[in-house]
Amino acid sequence: MKVIDLTHTIKENMPVYPGTEPPSLVQANTIEKDLFKETKLSMYSHTGTHIDPPAHIIEGAMTLDEFPASQFTGKALVIDCSDMPDGSFVGMDRLERYGSRVDEAEFLLFRFGYDDKWGTEAYYGNFPCIDYEVLDHIIKGNYKGIGFDVISLDPIDKLDRHIKLLSQKNIINIENLANLGLCGGELFDFVCLPLKWENADGAPARAIAMIE
Repeated sequence: MKVIDLTHTIKENMPVYPGTEPPSLVQANTIEKDLFKETKLSMYSHTGTHIDPPAHIIEGAMTLDEFPASQFTGKALVIDCSDMPDGSFVGMDRLERYGSRVDEAEFLLFRFGYDDKWGTEAYYGNFPCIDYEVLDHIIKGNYKGIGFDVISLDPIDKLDRHIKLLSQKNIINIENLANLGLCGGELFDFVCLPLKWENADGAPARAIAMIE
């Protein structure tokens, strides 16, 4: 079995959503002084590869810690959109290329190739997005989650897709994935486990693909 890490490493001066402070990693204890090493982490709940629950956008909606652990694992399919130009929209024709696998998947992961731009200003660019027909398909389907290798489900200055999705469905939205290009075009086992904290509006996660 091949295990592929789909997660960006959290570190200082990493890409964050515009207006958000980057994480701080401060050495709180040292082996030399305290006989153990410990780091104080300070970061926003949507730092790096992370998960949005409905409570991220909708007041009183389901928080991330309220989901059962089973929500974060299942069969995934990468929808390769890396050939699409900036500012374009993914339509149902792109999903139809994958036949029945689209409906068999529990997670649809959209690859735009933007993980190659991670750490550069281009990462904040006019990346492609899914259109409203695709969004409606997801809302009507039996998906546990969707994911992207870009900083947002929406264009960077909007939230309308977030609002539509998370107001109508108890689903998770995963952003800032990496290495989707290594996963191929078939279904694979996917795990994306967030930190579990009370009343979570989101949390960093470790995402992996497991491919036979």
